[in-house]
This record gives sequence, C-alpha cells and structure tokens, in this order.
Amino acid sequence: MRARVLLRLALGVVLAGALLAALAVPLFLTPGLATTWLAAEVNLRPTASIDDPLPGDTRVLAADGSLITDFYTRDRTPVTSDQIAPVMKQAIIDIEDSRFYQHGALDLRGTLRALVTDVGGGAVQGGSTLTQQLVKQTLVQEARTPAQAEAAIADTLTRKIVEAHDALQLEGHLSKDQILDRYLNTVYFGHGAYGVQSAARTYFSTDAVHLTTTQAATLAGLVQDPATLDPIDHPEAAQQRRDDVLTRMHQLGHLDDADVTADTAAPVAVQPGGASPNGCAEATTGGFFCGYLQNYLTGTLHLTQQQLDDGGLVVRTTLRPDLQRAGDAAVVATLPLGDSLAGIYTVVEPGTGKVLAMSVNRQFGCDGAGCTSVVLNDAAAAGSGSTYKVFTTADALLDGYRFDFTQTTSDPYTSQVYKQNGGTRGAPYVVSNAGHYPPTLNLAEALVMSSNTFFVGLEDHLGAIDGPVHTAQRMGLYSLTDADAQTLIADRAGSFTLGPLPTSPLALAGAYATVFSGGTQCDPTPVTAVLGPDGSPLPGVDTSTHCTANVLPAGLAHTMAQVMRGDVESDLGTATRANIPGHEISGKTGTSQNNFSVAFVGSTPEYTASVMVENPDHNQDVGGFGGGKGAQIWHDAMLPILSGQSTADFPPADAAYLGSLAHTTGGGCSFAVGNLQLPC
Repeated sequence: MRARVLLRLALGVVLAGALLAALAVPLFLTPGLATTWLAAEVNLRPTASIDDPLPGDTRVLAADGSLITDFYTRDRTPVTSDQIAPVMKQAIIDIEDSRFYQHGALDLRGTLRALVTDVGGGAVQGGSTLTQQLVKQTLVQEARTPAQAEAAIADTLTRKIVEAHDALQLEGHLSKDQILDRYLNTVYFGHGAYGVQSAARTYFSTDAVHLTTTQAATLAGLVQDPATLDPIDHPEAAQQRRDDVLTRMHQLGHLDDADVTADTAAPVAVQPGGASPNGCAEATTGGFFCGYLQNYLTGTLHLTQQQLDDGGLVVRTTLRPDLQRAGDAAVVATLPLGDSLAGIYTVVEPGTGKVLAMSVNRQFGCDGAGCTSVVLNDAAAAGSGSTYKVFTTADALLDGYRFDFTQTTSDPYTSQVYKQNGGTRGAPYVVSNAGHYPPTLNLAEALVMSSNTFFVGLEDHLGAIDGPVHTAQRMGLYSLTDADAQTLIADRAGSFTLGPLPTSPLALAGAYATVFSGGTQCDPTPVTAVLGPDGSPLPGVDTSTHCTANVLPAGLAHTMAQVMRGDVESDLGTATRANIPGHEISGKTGTSQNNFSVAFVGSTPEYTASVMVENPDHNQDVGGFGGGKGAQIWHDAMLPILSGQSTADFPPADAAYLGSLAHTTGGGCSFAVGNLQLPC
C-alpha cells in the first residue's frame, strides 16, 4: 500500500514536471487562446481571444427608454466592477480559489495535489485557479463545433497544458481584479444565465450590485454544477451548496459567527425574474415594429445578425409605447386576434420619418392561428384603392391645375385616353363610381367624395399617367418600384389612380406624411442611435434621418392638407368615423376592386397613420369601404392619444392653389368643402 502511494506521488511529480516543461516551450501564440500547435492538438479555434470584448445582449429600447427586447446567443449583460456586489466577489473567491490573490495564474500546490489524486485513473482533474477556469469557460463558450466543445472539457493533460498556458498569458496583461470581473461576467450560472448580472436577474429579480450575502453564496455555489444545484429546480441541493459556501466564507474570516448562523438557517429564497426576452417573437411590445427594425438594422444599416446577438449594443428606437398600446387595442376592437382579416395600423411622424407604432391583430414570430412572421406593416400584399387619388391630385396641382378645376363626368365614364387592357388599342377603359355622385364636381369635392369617374377624367386631361406615377414615387411610395413604374407607364394603366397596385402600409403612411409635413419627404426610420458596448455611437452606422425638402411646394402641401380635412370633418366626407372633435384631422379613404382590401390614411400635424384591412393570404371581401373598418380603427387608436394632448392646426391653404374657391372677407381668406369652412 505504501509503495503504491509513493509510486503515485512519483508519477504525479513527473506529470507536474511535464506540465511545467510544456509551458516553458515558446509557443508563439496569436493574440488569443490557441497557437497553431495547440489548435491542432485540441481542435480549438485559433483566432479565439479571451480578452476580446465579452459577447453581450443587444438591448433594444423604445423612445422612452423602456425595453422592447434583447438579441443574444447567450443571455449575458456584462457589468463593470463597481456594478458587482463585493460580497459576490468574495463568495466566488472563497469557494473556488481562496488563494486567488496570492498565487499566479497557476496554483502549483493545488495542481500537484490534483495530479497525485488522479494519476491512478489516467485523468487530470481539479486544481484549477479562477484564471484557468476563465480560460476553460471561454473555450467552452467559443466552441463552434462538437469537436471543439469536447476538446474544451476533456480530462486530458493536453487540455490542461492549453488551459495553463493561456492562463499564464492572460495574467501577463490583465490584473487580478480584471480577471475576477471577467470571470464573473463569463461563467455560466444555469437557467440560461451567463454572467452574474443575468444570474441575479434570473434567480432573484435584482441587479448584481444589490446581491445579498445569501444570494451571492447561492450563485457562487452554482458554478460547480449549474444543472443539479439550480435553486429554482433543486432548492434543497442549492441550499446545501449555499451553506457550504457560507461556511467556507466563515472559515476564512469573511463572515462572522452570528451572520453564518443566521444565513445558513434561512431557506433559499428565489424570486425568478425569467430570462431576458430574446428576439422579436418575445418582444415586450411592438413585435411587428421589432421585426421591421431587425430587417432595417441588417438590411439598411448593414449590421450582421451576429453583431446583434453578440455585440452588446444598445439600439435606441423611435417606438412610442403609448401609441403602440393604443394601436394594439384598436385593431383587436374591430378585428379580433386571429381573424382572417388583418387590421394593420402604422404611424409615422411627418417631417422626420420616425416610425412610431406598428399594430396588427396578430402575434409576431409564432406559429399557428393568429400568428405570422411577416411584417405586414411593410408588406405590399393588397391595393389601397382611392388613396392613390392623392398622388394624381398632387401631380395635377404641380402641372398647373387648381382645386377649382371642374368637370362633368358620366357614370359610367368612358376614358378618351386609356384602354381597358392598357396600351393604345382595344376597348376603352370604362369606370363606375361606388355609389351616387353629382356628375359635376370640382377637384376639392371630387377628392373628398372620392369620385372614380372624376379622377379617370382628370387622368384624361393630364394625357398620361407618367406624372402621377413619378409623383407618388417622389412622395415616398417606395412599394411602387421602378420596375412597377415602368410597367404601369408602358401599359398606360388608367386604373393607377384607383390604387390596385399592392401597397405597403408603411410606404403609404410615409408618402402621405410628405403632404402633412408641408412637402418634405422623409424615408421611414425606426432607429435614432446604435451604441457600442462603451456607449459611443457604433462606427460606420448612419442613423440620421434622410429627408428631401420641397418635394411638394409648401403652399401646395398645406392646401391639400386643408382640403383633405373635408374627408373627415365635412358632410361630404367618406371618413367621418375618424373624426375626433377638437382636433384637425385630414385624410383619405380607399377601397380596392371587389372590396378585397380597404384603407384609410389620417393625419394630425403630429401623426400620420395608415390603416389597411385585408386578408394577406387570399382574396376575401372585407366588407364595407375605407371609411368603415379603416376609419374606425384609426379613430379608436388616436382617441386616447389625442384626448391627452393638444394638437397643432394645419397651416392655412394657399389661395393660389384654390382659384375661385378662395374668398376674401373681413375675416380673412377662407374656402368651403361642403359645410366645412377652412382657412387660406
């Protein structure tokens, strides 16, 4: 027996010497964890670096600073040293490496002891310092293949050499305090929590800086075996391990008699906070906005998904939670969650392009009934009907027409320019009104009442649809692509003004916002800032707004906004359901052919919001017109917002675009749309 012990001891000394000799070999490491030789030996990733910035959650924040969601591969929120409770640091040192501040990267006394213990079984175990553990944890978490993962935890001398060598390298350029902080931000605590901050939130709904002694001891004990010592799933095992930590802290003089007695007598008290939300399917609010944002970040701003998942970024967005909540309630009030018809509500800010809310009577990112992973607010799935008459109107005004332009059109009306099937030959294009309209109307009345025959007649006067198509594009209707425009113009599609083209609700809201901003077109944006882990703007990422002034002359835009108030506020209007007394609201309704979709776009000077109702999967009669479900959703979404604030008035119309409709009296310039008197 004595001979066997001596033999094992001798072998242990030999193995320890082999370890030290291996560490003395000049390995010429690349910046990071593994040399070419070691990478070949243990199949590690050669470019992995233990002192790279730690991967952390990317936090996505609403305009008011509240959390929308996180993006992450592992739930980790790195924190600074002063954001970790001192007792947490002491607990982890006492239980894992009590001589941490006395020894170097390696504790040779502990390593030799472990070698002597394990040599008989041919495996090398134990004796690891916190620095070595940090190396191992990093190798495990950086593993990209099963072979790398297996090599990172293998109980072999080769793996120990890698671990020890990299620990020496690490302690050569990081202080003990820095290593401890990085360890606490790296180590896995179970329940999906990486790092002490995520662990504190997951198990105790608190921050790492506020951890109590018993909480810190519980977390420190978890490191040994996060699965079986989980205080949520295995409270008895967790309590026993916690008490071991507390006892060790007492033995080392870091906890007095009274405290250790009281702390070990208390049961493990968890207050689970759950994992951080991950991705848009788990967004706390605005799932469709989040989906649009993610596409914008990776598409328009050219971030990679890995940057989002591991970059520890902060993304500040334009989402207004109050507008989002109001929109969410409004769409389901008219169309219940999971209805075959989708109610799609989208809000932008005129003059900036900020996307303020996106609501749909669906859940985003899930499977099954009532779910979709398509951002319907930005998808061009259905036509928006007579909302396109605004583009024809704007082009006519740019071409010298005025709102007093009057014509008489029959019903049905036979076009003198456009053909039923496009081109220049064949049967003429014939159009009817949806209801009864006076045959003689001026442009202001026709826009408010939405006369189909008048607007095809107006297209006849213009002679081609080139102008209205290009005006729509300049106003920001980006779902009308250049290819679409070329096809429409080549086909001489007289139906353009009736809006059969599949239209993005966001593009529609943005294009209308050009009118309500006084003629400034702004590309929609969901982002105000993308910050790196250090809190500074991420280099190369342009989050500025992109606006073009004077797309429409200000006077023209103001006049259109005033006239379109008639659609909501006058007796001629088709969207009177959207009216909210005490606020100026301008807008336009639309209904596609066969009632397969309806739309309404309404605006105050502060908010432009589109509503589209459609079945995004197949054609379905949605029932009614844009002034029904569309205007109702808009009203219900805006009522709680506008009731709590005053809103500005639209600027007066420009008499130059009104012609004979403008009247100057002692009270100033005014004009009428139906029973509504408007300023000019």
